[in-house]
Amino acid sequence: MSEEIKTTPLGRLAAALGRFFAYAAMGIFSLMTIYPIFWLVMNSFKTTREFQVSQLGWPKEPTLKNYAQAWEMGEFGKLFPNSIIYTAGATAGIILLALLAGFAFAKLKSRATRPMYGSFVIGILLTTNTLLIPLFLEMNLLGIYNTRFAVLLVYIGSGLPTAIYLCTEYIKSIPSALVESARIDGAGFLRIFWKIILPMAVPVATTVAILNITSIWNEFALINILVSKTELKSLPLGMFKFSGSLSTDYGKQFAALTIGMTPMLVFYVVFRKQITKGVAAGAVKG
Repeated sequence: MSEEIKTTPLGRLAAALGRFFAYAAMGIFSLMTIYPIFWLVMNSFKTTREFQVSQLGWPKEPTLKNYAQAWEMGEFGKLFPNSIIYTAGATAGIILLALLAGFAFAKLKSRATRPMYGSFVIGILLTTNTLLIPLFLEMNLLGIYNTRFAVLLVYIGSGLPTAIYLCTEYIKSIPSALVESARIDGAGFLRIFWKIILPMAVPVATTVAILNITSIWNEFALINILVSKTELKSLPLGMFKFSGSLSTDYGKQFAALTIGMTPMLVFYVVFRKQITKGVAAGAVKG
């Protein structure tokens, strides 16, 4: 019946209008998303005086000095490698530990499974603000304050609750018969994880990676209390310098923001297909 309606002139008109409004809505949303980025990059090539005169116009005398000065004043040469180390290291640790825990919680049932799973997942309810002082005191007590290890440890710990929840729910959808067959053939749990679970869990691993790469790259509050040495800080702390005495130097401020934003844009452009497939395939089943 629905196919017959679509073949009538009125049905075709309704379908065409539906597509038009859908594309129009997506176009408006895309414009609202892209324009602020375009505005930021455009104004990063202006001097502060030119920006104050014309905030919406094209730069009359584009300059790259803002980028050179922002890079030097923000000490991005030291901070950029740190952000890469923290983001890559913490994301890899979160994915591996979450998949291992998800496999245990989903397929290796015991009396301790439910309470242990609940103790991890309840961490989703904890906010960053509630953790700042306890983490600062704990890192000092352990003697690892001002170390990369402390930063990686905290980032991995803060990312695990959501990641474990996603991985557990996804691995539950993998047929238990596969695990049981492998056990009958004599395979150990680690072998089952590497040979069966891990290859099948690539979609949810991609989803976890997307969530954590963006959040860790832009994270500010936690690392601000975990390190005080410049050589251990990350890009967000470098960009924070431009919100103080340099807050009115708009050219350098916009250039610094563009430098910090560019790696994430490149990441999405390069891996857009994998990201789309991972999000679609990694959706949690109800």
